[in-house]
Amino acid sequence: MTGKEHFHAIVEGRARTCGFWHGHPNSAAVDKLYSYFGVKSDFELGLKLGSCCRWVMPEESYLWASDKPIFDFSDGKERKSLGDAGVFAETEDLAEIENFHWPDPAYIDFTKTLEEIDKTVTAGQAVFSGSWSHFFHITSDFFGMENYFMKMNDDPEIVDAVTRHVVDFFLAINEKLFKLAGNKIDTYFFGNDFGSQLDLLISPVQFNRFIMPYFKELIDQAHSHGYKVALHSCGSIDRVIPEFINAGVEILHPIQAMAKNMDAESLARKYNGKIIFMGGVDTQRILPFGTPDEVKAEVRRLKKLFGPAFIVSPSHESILPGVPPENIAAMVEAVHEQ
Repeated sequence: MTGKEHFHAIVEGRARTCGFWHGHPNSAAVDKLYSYFGVKSDFELGLKLGSCCRWVMPEESYLWASDKPIFDFSDGKERKSLGDAGVFAETEDLAEIENFHWPDPAYIDFTKTLEEIDKTVTAGQAVFSGSWSHFFHITSDFFGMENYFMKMNDDPEIVDAVTRHVVDFFLAINEKLFKLAGNKIDTYFFGNDFGSQLDLLISPVQFNRFIMPYFKELIDQAHSHGYKVALHSCGSIDRVIPEFINAGVEILHPIQAMAKNMDAESLARKYNGKIIFMGGVDTQRILPFGTPDEVKAEVRRLKKLFGPAFIVSPSHESILPGVPPENIAAMVEAVHEQ
């Protein structure tokens, strides 16, 4: 069975074993990982470790044929923190937003992305792709995070107008890629981080008002092309998981294991059979600081809790430099145990 076949068996409820994705190693970690496993690229690493899918992130491979940034949210100024005021921090005029130099999807060239998708298809892995579509973060940058959250209450029409332009760009470039790639893509994988270690960054009321309608557009677009949808959000997001399920999300990533209410027991009890989890192997404590035996025990525990409708993966997509390769090897060994 190929990785692609195994992935589809998982999402269709036919699998007898769980799947695996090794994640997306941080650039500072790759040399050590590649040397340990005897590979030269992340593509080779995924194949060697038995990943059933590969993330082909267009933002890492497409060509932006313009000398300006895609979203010039700070008017060319250096940003030092998420709270730094963006160009719309003080905006009260909708015309100012409409007249902004919004990016033109025509400047996106997906040639390299399509080459990586083809390589993944040939290797027999399921393709996770589509723009990361991180509109929550981009919209926040246009205001500065504190201003963004305040404007949700004080000036919602301004927030809507900016969000609309940002999401429309992502919808347009997704449509362009989806038409070019066709059925070579298996899953639309996109992400926004909505959770802290303890709770959501915004209330569920704000989430349903300012986020979910746009999520639904992106999810529906992917489904219209026959793709599954995998959604990424770090942090404690348990309070809105039912919203994701209702919107049609099939896969939720990455299960930040030590965030409040994101423990595997609770998630399995509440959501098994309703959504597939991908992730869960703790990257805050176990992978960086545990022994290989502790890593194996944790993977076995997760497999028992979630069953075959599960894709084992680190609880953050980025494998950081502090994670010993021996612990990655232990994770893989436990995943593939019968």
